[in-house]
Amino acid sequence: MSSVIASRRYALALLSAAEEGMFLDQATEALNSIKETLDLSRDLVHVLRSPLINGDQKKHILEEVFRNVADEKVMIFLRLLAQKKRAGLLQQIILEFQKLLDEKNGIINIDIASAVKFSDEQEKELVNRLSAYTGKNVRPKTTIKEDLLGGITIKIGDTILDGSVKHQLHLMKQALTSGKI
Repeated sequence: MSSVIASRRYALALLSAAEEGMFLDQATEALNSIKETLDLSRDLVHVLRSPLINGDQKKHILEEVFRNVADEKVMIFLRLLAQKKRAGLLQQIILEFQKLLDEKNGIINIDIASAVKFSDEQEKELVNRLSAYTGKNVRPKTTIKEDLLGGITIKIGDTILDGSVKHQLHLMKQALTSGKI
């Protein structure tokens, strides 16, 4: 089973259990703290992914590192991951959990790249239009990419809307070199 499929299954199982057990907020908060710790500690990630360290050792490590962060229900989940030899997928499982939670709450993450910084009013207007376009609440991630020369690119899932000057110039170049004007 691929790691993406396994991660999604474990994330879905945790989300379902958290909803049914009515501890979704606590689980979300604990997973956010765990993700921060994993993002800051490459050594911990390597230990969890290492095939040389057995499941019992990983379970003990997870208990020691996260006992003050996670409540008992999330700790049960972490122990299960170690027991099933999936502790190395913990970061990916948390990302999948966050994606599933966003889907459930009608939130979509959109990457916006612009050649120049937006004013607050411009960004708000763009987010409102994207929200109307997608029918969901938009969580934008805006970056400045001066190499676009002008305009913006928007990435919604697998779809890219490219309104950059760089892209338009590239299309013009293709048209000129192919002789189709």
